[in-house]
Amino acid sequence: MNPSDILRIAAFSDGDQGGNPAGVWIGEALPPAAEMQALAHAIGFSETAFAAPQGDGDGHAWRVRYFSPESEVPFCGHATIALGAALARRFGDGRYALALNAARISVEGRVEGARVAASLQSPPTRSQPAPAALVDAALALFGYTRADLDERIPPALAHGGADHLVLALNSRAALAGMSYELDAGRRLMNGHGIVTVVLAWAEQPQLFHTRNPFASGGVLEDPATGAGTAALAGYLRDLGWPHGGRIEVVQGEDMGMRSRLSAEIGPEAGGSIQVSGTARMM
Repeated sequence: MNPSDILRIAAFSDGDQGGNPAGVWIGEALPPAAEMQALAHAIGFSETAFAAPQGDGDGHAWRVRYFSPESEVPFCGHATIALGAALARRFGDGRYALALNAARISVEGRVEGARVAASLQSPPTRSQPAPAALVDAALALFGYTRADLDERIPPALAHGGADHLVLALNSRAALAGMSYELDAGRRLMNGHGIVTVVLAWAEQPQLFHTRNPFASGGVLEDPATGAGTAALAGYLRDLGWPHGGRIEVVQGEDMGMRSRLSAEIGPEAGGSIQVSGTARMM
């Protein structure tokens, strides 16, 4: 394997711009984990998805693993959208079953000219109040205080395929001012077993602006995070937030990589979240 084997696709794009770059490798059998890790490190994107066919070889069932530059992650939303785009371009529009390390999900892709519209069904969701010590440590990391938090959306640990800390802020200015040191963020996230921190501001009940520090994977910030959006949407359902069955998320704007994500929220507690967007080839 070498970097030229990797497709480069920006997932959750805003038209022909923005989105989160992901690597996609498709082959007959998954390489050894050390090789996948080394290739993900060489590519340098926040995640690279590796996929190999399963079942009767009709192209609609796949074994998938995800690697950041520094570690394997159990689920990555934007890399799944990128994979859906790659599969749709290679095998045609349709829904593809994906077997992850600890879950079975699906992704659907539909080619629309130069872009692909894609939707994923997340693993089951769950949430719980975040421990006060973790909240205080995260606020200190980013230079926030509890006065910066939105009291309507208390800090939570939320899961939508991976574990995230959700911190809802009460102003767009606070969100825009986010900064932190990567090594300190890595220690906090790895020490508490969280993949990212979802920093969110509710412009309207169904429109959120988010940022996702991803220090656990060696990435300062992701411009679009499908797993974090699924976790946030599941938490909002648990909280009884007036989501109306759907939220729209704008992410990456403060990085100059504006991205758009949509999350469909069903009524079932703990149910999967459908996260949708478009993907463009890079």
